[in-house]
Amino acid sequence: MTRVLLTGFDPFGGSAVNPSWQAVSLAAADPPPGLTVTTARLSCAFGTALDELRAAVDRDDPEVVVCVGEAGGRPGITVERVAINVDDARIPDNAGRQPVDGPVVEGGPAAYFSTLPVKRCVAAVRTAGIPASVSQTAGTFVCNHVFYGLAHLIATERPALRGGFVHVPYLPEQVVDRAEPSLPAATVAEALRAIAIAAASTEADVRSAEGAIH
Repeated sequence: MTRVLLTGFDPFGGSAVNPSWQAVSLAAADPPPGLTVTTARLSCAFGTALDELRAAVDRDDPEVVVCVGEAGGRPGITVERVAINVDDARIPDNAGRQPVDGPVVEGGPAAYFSTLPVKRCVAAVRTAGIPASVSQTAGTFVCNHVFYGLAHLIATERPALRGGFVHVPYLPEQVVDRAEPSLPAATVAEALRAIAIAAASTEADVRSAEGAIH
């Protein structure tokens, strides 16, 4: 049994829900065969979220970590390729913090690549009939903060751990008054199960053209 930790976030930005936590909860309630899936709900707050992530990793000792966050406006599941060492918040986090042009980790490298098989994860979600793509940016808000913090933890303290970040669209109930893409939580949970299986089954990625022109 491969131990997988899935994390989601609290609601933020005035929303009553966060699709990441809803989907993570559903995925863990019906885990794929061969996987032991645990969860952690992270605060949408700089610093605090990393403390909570570290506590969950210490508690569960996972072999794979998939952190999940909301990316409103994106039409499908996006598996992040790279985390950058920048906190630059356009809006305050849930604790009222709004760092601008600061590092996630002082003295850390400029960026880390995901240690998940990113393209294989995307292919697994597409095989499940759900839209998915590789993303070249996780933004500069708390999602990227957590992604970078996880990658730094892996690089400096837990080299056997593999982990990365996945962004998911709005839920339908979040966009009833505006024309923006969304996916039901159950569909996103199915995608997360596919990603967990792909991430747990192999470290080797597939070679396919998934780059971005801009």
